[in-house]
Amino acid sequence: METEIPAILRAREGVAPERFTFHSSRMRMTHVTTEQLKAMDADSDRCAVELSDARVDVLGYACLVAIMSMGPGYHRASEERLHTRTAENGAPAPVVTSAGALVHGLQTLGAKKIALIAPYMRPLTRTVVDYLTLEGIDVLDYTALEIPDNLDVAAHDPARLPGLARALDHADADAVVLSACVQMPSLGALEEAEQLLGKPVVSAAVCTAHQMLRALDLPAVAPGAGHLLSGAFAEAGPSAAR
Repeated sequence: METEIPAILRAREGVAPERFTFHSSRMRMTHVTTEQLKAMDADSDRCAVELSDARVDVLGYACLVAIMSMGPGYHRASEERLHTRTAENGAPAPVVTSAGALVHGLQTLGAKKIALIAPYMRPLTRTVVDYLTLEGIDVLDYTALEIPDNLDVAAHDPARLPGLARALDHADADAVVLSACVQMPSLGALEEAEQLLGKPVVSAAVCTAHQMLRALDLPAVAPGAGHLLSGAFAEAGPSAAR
């Protein structure tokens, strides 16, 4: 999130007039386990309050599996609760979770059947698959890279992802999720994967950027970030920015 979202917004600044600043507050996690994810999520209220001190216009919650591991549909409860924290701090701002953004991004594409790549251990990857299934998105195939250390997830070479995506059973998929994790980099390989597979390819980070721009009531478009941000789905959402 701290590298790819700013990169997407910088690319957008090359084709649109808006300018952005980026602020972050960190929830601690070193190993991607259910226990650490739960503790991490419990710290999200503090982060929302800290960021609202800067009077930001939108907040993005940057851990997809932390949300999905908390139970079906939890992104809705999380977004509402964290928005309430910003309002209580006198700086109300919309909140986008990467989990909810992936769901909405796939729905925007009209993707009902997908294949995906995740860095998580297999049980947590199954949690992601089940979460999406309950949101009406059928996961036809998936790859769990089973990388337990969070820093190792960030160090995964994105150049490997197009080949991993091609190995998925994606023939009947409407779209492919190249990285179901905002920690695993994929932006630089996303358009290559689209050309290789001949269908829309997204990531949790790209979907998060798309939903943040919509929350800001701005056209959701940025070069180099695949079909979702190509301009085909640029219409802004309900006005949420001040």
